[in-house]
Amino acid sequence: MTEAIPGRSVLVLGGARSGKSAFAQSLAESTAPERLYIAAGSAGDDEMAARIARHRAERGASWTTLEEPVALSEALVASARKDRVVLVDCLTLWLTNVMLGGSDCDAATAKLCATIATLDGPAILVSNEVGSGIVPESALGRRFRDAQGRLNAAMARACDVAVLVVAGRPVLLKPARALNIALS
Repeated sequence: MTEAIPGRSVLVLGGARSGKSAFAQSLAESTAPERLYIAAGSAGDDEMAARIARHRAERGASWTTLEEPVALSEALVASARKDRVVLVDCLTLWLTNVMLGGSDCDAATAKLCATIATLDGPAILVSNEVGSGIVPESALGRRFRDAQGRLNAAMARACDVAVLVVAGRPVLLKPARALNIALS
């Protein structure tokens, strides 16, 4: 499916361990020989440090990595080029960093969406689909879930292509081949 996806900007959505990152990486590797991975996560503990090390090893030497937990729009503008694909993994960690840093999530989302249209090269953005899970117990959890849903919907509108990965299988959401009714 990776060769069949048209567009310069791609949003890849999926649940935890759905295969979304592997799909996005495969798509990036089929797009350009030069690749930049923008990591929104940071090693706050030993488990996260091990995850980061494992992901770097899985990507291999053909990737350059940039860690940017908050200033994602600026990093994309500075990094996107016609001869290089940029993969952002993941918007969920970025939104967490924005929210916990006390910034306005809706304003940050709007800025990121506006940035997508200005990029000089291809970008693939990975995000968790959290709306299908249980209702979070805490007010912060519910606020985050709602902000994540708004982010995903806005990014799906802003990107040329949107794909949902379920059980390791990509499902093309946009461009829609049939029913094309957008929610406002």
